[in-house]
Amino acid sequence: MSVVSQAGSILPLTKVRTGAYDRLFYSSMAVLMALTVFVGFSTTYYLRFSGDAPLKTLSGGPVTTLVHVHAALFTTWVLLFIVQTSLVAAHRVAMHRRLGIAGAVLAAAMIVAGTLLAIATAARGSAPAGMTALPFLIIPLADIALFTTFITMAIFKRRDKDAHKRLMLLAYTSVIVAAVARVPGVIKLGPPAFFGLALLFILAGVAHDLISRGRVHRVYIWGGALFIASVPLRLAISSTGAWLSFAKFLVG
Repeated sequence: MSVVSQAGSILPLTKVRTGAYDRLFYSSMAVLMALTVFVGFSTTYYLRFSGDAPLKTLSGGPVTTLVHVHAALFTTWVLLFIVQTSLVAAHRVAMHRRLGIAGAVLAAAMIVAGTLLAIATAARGSAPAGMTALPFLIIPLADIALFTTFITMAIFKRRDKDAHKRLMLLAYTSVIVAAVARVPGVIKLGPPAFFGLALLFILAGVAHDLISRGRVHRVYIWGGALFIASVPLRLAISSTGAWLSFAKFLVG
C-alpha cells in the first residue's frame, strides 16, 4: 500500500508509519529531556529564585554573570529543542530549517560559555563533593567536546533527516549529563551513575530504531560507542601528569 505526500509524490505506507513514529518519539524525548533538565537544576538554580536563600552552584561557588549567561543559553536550547521537534511533528519543515540557523548560532554560544564556565569554576578550586577541581575539569570539557562533535556533524548532515535527528539527540545527551548528575541522590554515586543514566536517552533511541525499523541506525552505533568510550577514557586521563599540567595551564 502507498499514500500520496503533500508534495504529490507516492510514499510506501511503511515509510509513512515510520515517519509518524519518529515524530512522536523525538517530540516525546524533547519533553522528557526538558523535564530532566528542570528536575536536575531546580534545587540549585531554577527554584532558588523563589526563595530567600542566596544562589549557589552545586560546588558551593557564587552564581556569577557567566553562570546566568550559561543557564540562559542552555535553557534556550532546551526550549528550542521542543519547538524544533514540534515543528517537524506538525510538518512545518521550512520553519524548522529557518530556526535551525538560530540553533547553530546558539550551539556555538553554548560551546564558548560552557568552556569558559568550566575553566572559571576550576580556577576557583570548585568541584563536586569528593572530587578535586583540576581532575574534574576534564568531565565538563569532554562533554563540550562531544557536544561540539555531534552538533557539527548534525549541521553537516542537515539534509539527511535520519542522521540529523539522531545526531541532535546525541548532542543533547552529551550536555544533559550535568542535569542528570544534579538529580537528587545521583551525584554522590559518581560519574558511572550519572553517565549511565544519561546513556538511557541514547538507548531509548536504539530501542525505537529496533521497534520501528528492525535495525539500529549507524549514527547511534558509532555515536553511542563514542559516548560510552569517553567515560572511562576521561576518568583515566584525569589524574595523569599530562592532564594536570594542561589543566593548570587552562586555569592559569
